[in-house]
Amino acid sequence: MNRRKFLSYLGCGCCSIMLSSCSTVPITDRKQFKIISESKLNSQAAQIYEKIKEKEKLSGDIKTLEDIKKIGKKMENAITVYFNRSNIADPTADFNWEYILIDNNKIKNAWCMPGGKIAIYTGILEITKNNDGLAAIMGHEIAHAVAKHSVERASRGVVLNVGTKIADIASGGILSEINRTTGIDTVGLLSDIGIMNPFNRKQESEADYLGMIFSSLSGYDIRETVKIWERMKELNKGKEPPQFMSTHPSSETRIKSLNEWMNGVMLDYPPIA
Repeated sequence: MNRRKFLSYLGCGCCSIMLSSCSTVPITDRKQFKIISESKLNSQAAQIYEKIKEKEKLSGDIKTLEDIKKIGKKMENAITVYFNRSNIADPTADFNWEYILIDNNKIKNAWCMPGGKIAIYTGILEITKNNDGLAAIMGHEIAHAVAKHSVERASRGVVLNVGTKIADIASGGILSEINRTTGIDTVGLLSDIGIMNPFNRKQESEADYLGMIFSSLSGYDIRETVKIWERMKELNKGKEPPQFMSTHPSSETRIKSLNEWMNGVMLDYPPIA
């Protein structure tokens, strides 16, 4: 079955749901599809966050944690003020912000759960270098939550599962037969490469852009964002998978995009006093 036919089966099975479930991402105005309850996802995220705090070793570096909280507070306020001034509903109005620093130098990462639950790993600090760099990373992660990317992914995952079953029935069980014969989840592989991975890369690029805006609104030097990805590129030299196999844009792509956006963001989204 070719990709076009697979997508047509998927579309036929889910069209009625999608027509009534479209919204747009704040600032970028990208249309997105959401059928999962945001409040329910936020509640589940808060429960998971508590378990992570119990399981992970939290850092005793009080100064860095205070820096993280100060950056977070500035972003919280800047985001709210920006949306209020723009007469746009504040997407963070129901967030219950919280910040932790996890003591793990091997993991160079950070994340923000739905509802504003943020974690920074100590390993990322050697890449951020300073508070402007830390703000760039936090802005990116906060942008995922502001843009409701988790809600969007969960919604698409539900539809994809339903669509796969419809496609298998419509094909007379051919997809199931291929999976049994090859021992490979053919549909899962095709959907990952052809649908979900490009979709996730779009979310990542959107978070890069929004994160740069939030850093600028909060008064941080967004030129540091490019330097972070230059350092990340050097760190991952020879380790990055081909972009079509990845859920994230390549470091080279990110650097190019961030440089293209920078002047416009500085002009259009100056720091909020």
